[in-house]
Amino acid sequence: QVQLVESGGGLVNTGGSLRLSCTASGFNFRFYTINWVRQAPEKGFEWVSTVSSDGTTNYADYVKGRFTVSRNNAENTLYLQMENLQPEDTAVYYCAKAGDVPRGQGTQVTVSS
Repeated sequence: QVQLVESGGGLVNTGGSLRLSCTASGFNFRFYTINWVRQAPEKGFEWVSTVSSDGTTNYADYVKGRFTVSRNNAENTLYLQMENLQPEDTAVYYCAKAGDVPRGQGTQVTVSS
C-alpha cells in the first residue's frame, strides 16, 4: 500500500523557516518522481516543487530561490526546506508521486504577518 506521510509544519513569522519531511512506503521510492503541492484555504491544489529519481529539481516561480527540495533514497524520505516564508505560503503541504493525487493528511504551514 502506497503511503506518503508529511510532517514538519508549524506556525512561523514572516521571514521564518521550516523544513518539511515526507516519508514514503509501499513502493520503490528511489525510482519515482515526487511532487510537493499545497492547498491554501478555499483554494485548489497548487504545485510547489518536483524532484525526479535522478535528483533533478524544479520549482514554481513563486517559491524559486526560497524553497529547496531534496531526497534521501536510503531513508525513503523527501524534504522541503522553506526559507523567507511569506503569509501567502500559508497552506497544507502534501507530497505525492508524480501523476498521483495526494494521499496523506498533509502538514499545515501557517505564516503570520
